Amino acid sequence: MELSIATLIIAVVALAVGIVAGKFIFAKDTKRKVDEAELHAQNLIKEAELRAETVRKEKELSAKEKFVQLKAEHEKEVLERNRKVGEGENRIRQKEQGLNQKTEQLERQIKENNAIKENLTRQMDVISLKQAELEKHQEEHTRRLEKLANLTADEAKAQLVESLKQEAHSQALGLQQEIIDEAKQKANKEARKIIIQSIQRTAAEQAIENAITVFNLESDEIKGQIIGREGRNIRAIEAATGVDLIVDDTPEAIILSCFDPLRREIARLSLQRLVTDGRIHPARIEEVVEKTKRQLEEQIMEIGERTVIELGIHGLHKELIRLVGKMRFRSSYGQNLLMHSREVANLCGIMAAELGLNPKLAKRAGLLHDIGKVPDEETELSHALLGAKLAEKYGEVPAVVNAIGAHHDEMEMQFVISPIIQSCDSISGARPGARREIMQQYLQRIKELENLAQAYNGVEKAYAIQAGRELRVIVEADKVTDGDSEKLSFDIAQKIQTEMTYPGQIKVTVIREKRAVNVAR
Repeated sequence: MELSIATLIIAVVALAVGIVAGKFIFAKDTKRKVDEAELHAQNLIKEAELRAETVRKEKELSAKEKFVQLKAEHEKEVLERNRKVGEGENRIRQKEQGLNQKTEQLERQIKENNAIKENLTRQMDVISLKQAELEKHQEEHTRRLEKLANLTADEAKAQLVESLKQEAHSQALGLQQEIIDEAKQKANKEARKIIIQSIQRTAAEQAIENAITVFNLESDEIKGQIIGREGRNIRAIEAATGVDLIVDDTPEAIILSCFDPLRREIARLSLQRLVTDGRIHPARIEEVVEKTKRQLEEQIMEIGERTVIELGIHGLHKELIRLVGKMRFRSSYGQNLLMHSREVANLCGIMAAELGLNPKLAKRAGLLHDIGKVPDEETELSHALLGAKLAEKYGEVPAVVNAIGAHHDEMEMQFVISPIIQSCDSISGARPGARREIMQQYLQRIKELENLAQAYNGVEKAYAIQAGRELRVIVEADKVTDGDSEKLSFDIAQKIQTEMTYPGQIKVTVIREKRAVNVAR
């Protein structure tokens, strides 16, 4: 029993010792964990402080970069503004110099006019004195004649006037015919001279465009990306641009086919961006095409503004400037429409200056004469009448409106510059290399031209030369007289004008000769 109690006491003591040791160990472990937690918290705080410092430095650097960028843009704007102000000051200074020179010239002219006026006044006084003396002598001479002729002065005067009238009438008829003949010769000569000078002083390109554009690729692997899964990408491009994409065995190339050069340019630029970016899918394609269209509109406006500045045309409506820029992407018979309009404008300015007219007004009408070919909406009007309507809508003067509408004889010419525009349009379109014509159509036109002349009686041979711009007709001398030759030339020219379609004009030359051939042996 005593042993059991001692054992129990020992067990209780051991249990108490174990509990105390366990509490000590638990307290020590808890303290260690607390220390680790505090250390971890300190580490987190230091890491957060480092991150905050890094973010602050990045923000400061970004703000500095933004400030530098804004400062550079501001300096650029200031420089551009200063440049424009300097240009404006130079223009004003030049105008002031020009006005000063004109003022000095006007003052010198006034002084010269005053001197001439004084001289004329003195001469008029002398002439008045001499006239008075002459009248006295004439009265005395008249009285002597009346005594000798037994006629009064009125009767003699009536007879003299009648004889002089008849003589003057006959001389006037002859002089009138001489003046008419001389005027015709000089008019034809001066017209040829002005046209030749205008053509020689204007250099133009031989611009030929096709209905396709070749888009070059770095490798043929990109073709698969452009086509897309089951052809969805290529269908999206064609639907967005209205251009046919031809992907064939041509190495590293895709053909863009469309009659509209503007659409082809949009498709080419869009493809270039898509290939460079590498992300090609329908949504991206639509986004890029829309962005390209907006940028191309800006480019069209820039082209129009640059064109009117180079030609020295001012005060043109913005919509007309846009149509001028749009002509860069149109062609007629292979001739670029903007290049054609610029060439016509320069020719018109030269001709108007030679004729003493307003060259700036002629240039303006020449540049705008074909704006009816680039309408935003389709219409049933011809391009000449539509162009006149657009010019009138956007505030052009009646002379320009009439010149645009009458350059194809669809309106009556009411101003002097109208025939100039028509002539320069024909010169630009008919010069060699200006327009492209299909070979079969060209050969067919030449054949019809020769057959038309050979259908007349007495025609032996007919040859179309100078690319169809001149027709040489050889007639039989025993069947056609010299008078008939002139009539035949006129009839053939009228028939060509009414029955055939051709660029420019065709000269008809009828040749009649009689040959006597013998051989000496």
